[in-house]
Amino acid sequence: MPTVAPLDLEGHCIAAVFLGDVPHFALADGAIHRLDHGHKTVPANDGLLAAFHDGANDRLITGGEDGKVFAVKAGGEVAELASAGRKWITSVAAGPQGAIAFASGKTAYVRFADGKTKEFAHPRSVEGLAFSPKGMRFGVARYNGATLHFPAAEGKPVELEWAGAHTGITFSPDGAFLVTTMQENALHGWKLADGKHMRMSGYPGKVKSLSWSAKGKWLASSGAPAAIVWPFSSKDGPMGKAPLELGTRGNAMVTSVACHPSQDVVAIGYDDGMVMAVRFADAKEVLLRRPGKGAITAMMWDKQERRVVFGSAAGDCGVIDISA
Repeated sequence: MPTVAPLDLEGHCIAAVFLGDVPHFALADGAIHRLDHGHKTVPANDGLLAAFHDGANDRLITGGEDGKVFAVKAGGEVAELASAGRKWITSVAAGPQGAIAFASGKTAYVRFADGKTKEFAHPRSVEGLAFSPKGMRFGVARYNGATLHFPAAEGKPVELEWAGAHTGITFSPDGAFLVTTMQENALHGWKLADGKHMRMSGYPGKVKSLSWSAKGKWLASSGAPAAIVWPFSSKDGPMGKAPLELGTRGNAMVTSVACHPSQDVVAIGYDDGMVMAVRFADAKEVLLRRPGKGAITAMMWDKQERRVVFGSAAGDCGVIDISA
């Protein structure tokens, strides 16, 4: 049976990540907690709104109500990367070559590794940001679609239109597909080679969590009483194919998903605090954590594939050791 090392914190957990091998928990008040030979805390934003795990540089990028963007590294080192004055930073992302993106209102900003910053204005507010894994380009989720920018080059952005409010955004690991979460209970996708649309609807709730499988052949999502896992192995993605429904529970909604680093397995967090791991091939389930306080809001596997770190909306956080 997996063992759970609990950490009871006050407030909503926005990100739960491993930096180095150390579990870190970023809370909405801006405090970053870590379990590093005891419980330690460092302050970051005054009011945290957005966080992104920059795996390539082993750091957590945070943005908040204080208009600042920070990088948090293992051991509690916090460095300010950018400031937008008194505006709220509502979305952050990290990309290739040490670049980061952040958004405030209708403007997206890219800060390159050398510290230079470029602005990208939009007619409506920027809701979500993501970098493509290939080449220096980033996507913006906005009202009625998504916009693709090439920050290192001059030229017009690519506009991808689809009616409705798009709230979050992700590229597939091979850079072939772009998927957005929507204000309505749906995902929308584009095949970037030809702009073909992919509609992924039928969710009973809003999709707030997405996770690509290790090889990018599957996209797991929250927003239903099961993890809805769409197949992306064919050239047209999930079109005409039914998704897997994993970890179905009649009385709870999935609120967070985190795919395993190397295997086709997903960790599933629910609105009652339960966490389960489920294998794609045969839907075999392993209970990782019994129900607790608050909906699971963040999860991540460690590089050794032995532990899962998690956080909840009530600050009920911890580390699950699967090898126990």
